[in-house]
Amino acid sequence: MTKLLILLVLVLAILAVAQLARVYELTSKLRGKREEDISPSDNRMNATLWLVFMVVYYAFFIWLIWAYADKMLPVAASAHGEEIDALMNFNWAIILLVFFVTSTLLFWFASKYAYRADRKAYYYAHNNKLELVWTVVPASFLAVIIIYGLRTWQDITGPAAPEALQVELYAKQFDWTARYPGDDGMLGATDFRLIDGENPLGIVTKERIAIRLAALAAEKAELDSLLQHAILPDAKAEGLRDRIAAIERQAGRIVNLRTLMEQDIAEKGEASAYMHGADDVVTKEFHLPLRKEVLLLIRSRDVIHSAYIPHLRTQMNAVPGMTTTFKMVPTISTDSMRTITGNETFEYILLCNKICGASHYNMQMPLVVEDQGAYDAWYAQARSKPFQAPPMAAAPPPPAPADSTAAPADSSAATAALKP
Repeated sequence: MTKLLILLVLVLAILAVAQLARVYELTSKLRGKREEDISPSDNRMNATLWLVFMVVYYAFFIWLIWAYADKMLPVAASAHGEEIDALMNFNWAIILLVFFVTSTLLFWFASKYAYRADRKAYYYAHNNKLELVWTVVPASFLAVIIIYGLRTWQDITGPAAPEALQVELYAKQFDWTARYPGDDGMLGATDFRLIDGENPLGIVTKERIAIRLAALAAEKAELDSLLQHAILPDAKAEGLRDRIAAIERQAGRIVNLRTLMEQDIAEKGEASAYMHGADDVVTKEFHLPLRKEVLLLIRSRDVIHSAYIPHLRTQMNAVPGMTTTFKMVPTISTDSMRTITGNETFEYILLCNKICGASHYNMQMPLVVEDQGAYDAWYAQARSKPFQAPPMAAAPPPPAPADSTAAPADSSAATAALKP
């Protein structure tokens, strides 16, 4: 009810001001005053109001900063985040300085040089020195801002340390998947041609290539059988033949991938990325250790997404067909941030910062930043379920029943067989 009354008062005030303006307009016409005629007293009043408006404007601006200070970005939770905040504060300092100086000059000149009948404006056509000043000064400020920003960006996107933890963030409409290296400490190679329901990231292993080729062969055999034994309309039969041709092309590409994998393994041995995919950890959980450098490898399956963790000042596009990177060092754990914010349910969130489709708003994944011990415990549990379980060792055949009628084995022959 109080809000409704306030709204009614505001509406009535606006109507009253409008009616007063209309009355003033009508009385001016009755006095024979033309609308374009401005009296000296009106000019003086408008000049004074410019200064009054300047004071009120600045007061309201400062109040907004004070009132909404807690709605600004929270404390940076990463090492590079502090650098980004320093860069942003540097930019804000320059912006505020320019804002107050230019706005003050604007209001002051509008007040000081209000129209007077006994004063004529001075025509000032050109001044090369002034042109040079207001070209060089802004250009100098912009050069400083650009160089500062490029140096900060170079520090963030430069190469990570060899011992940095590598974590892949895989985006697709409309969720995130994380991939961690297994026991070998290296992420395996990936290829979109191997993506299926059981391999959503397209991790390349010999077994996955064989499984994919077998699945394509089974699908082709089923379609061939349907073409040979079923009576189909011409359009349907043509569609099946097109699908068979597509399967053959797809299988050919996977065979090429297998050849490439074999050549790479032959050249590099254990250093080949194709040797390290089986033990990778693919998970919907996202954990990072505290105060350890992390290199995020960011990929997308379908459209452009953007990996965005606002508290860690992390943002990088996920572009189909390429891998983008972002290195960072988390400095505040999830538990500590809960204490800082006073929110016991606080969680870091990985968001998508590109409008990527109808469910873009729902594309998020919680992030847990924890000390090394807690991270190691989680990682040990996660890597117990690798992407591809190691093959089971074949059980030894049961021993043959003893033949009581056979002659004793020659002990010298058995000894000779054991010799190298």
